[in-house]
Amino acid sequence: MYKILIVEDQEKIRNELGELLRRYGYEVVIIEEFENVLEDIKKAEAHLILLDINLPVYDGYYICKEIRQTLDTPIIIVTSRDSDMDELMSMNLGADDFVTKPYNTQILLARISVLLKRAYAGYQEVVQFNNFKINFSKGILINDGQEVELTKNEMKILACLTKDKGCIVSREDLVSYLWDSEWFVDDNTLTVNINRLRKKFESIGVENVIQTKRGQGYFIE
Repeated sequence: MYKILIVEDQEKIRNELGELLRRYGYEVVIIEEFENVLEDIKKAEAHLILLDINLPVYDGYYICKEIRQTLDTPIIIVTSRDSDMDELMSMNLGADDFVTKPYNTQILLARISVLLKRAYAGYQEVVQFNNFKINFSKGILINDGQEVELTKNEMKILACLTKDKGCIVSREDLVSYLWDSEWFVDDNTLTVNINRLRKKFESIGVENVIQTKRGQGYFIE
């Protein structure tokens, strides 16, 4: 089940949107307090974010820009602001799509579906690797009855590292695979993702899975 995060300050709109998405089989997380919105977005680990522009504390432009510093989660801007400049700014800051209110619900659902398929296509549903399993369709790691959720980037890292057991994947190749271009990526961003992934393995009792080959890259034993 894909998890969709709604970042919208109008209670009526976010509740109606949440109900719609649940009817179509999505898991829904709604942000209702905005003082720590960036931290809450990261904690949600959603597969897709629906983001308004006119928000308290931080506007949607700033939030979109900050999300893109560390996350590659698909973002759809859903807003009543409908100028070409608003759409252009949204895309330049890293949004994947732009939908104006009032929106046609079927068109919004179609755009969500397209982005999810584009972002998460190509994964085998379940991969058994050594003493753990990766369920790419659900985005979870499994070991001895224990489960932990994965972000999109973490799934892509594992997909890349598990293609050939024991083969070293360079940092450059991982960055290219994750973000298509090294130009927009701080080198520390990959390190952060790798370290978070290692901690998730440890949380389900799997130790020393992702190994570092100094000066060459990473591999899975």
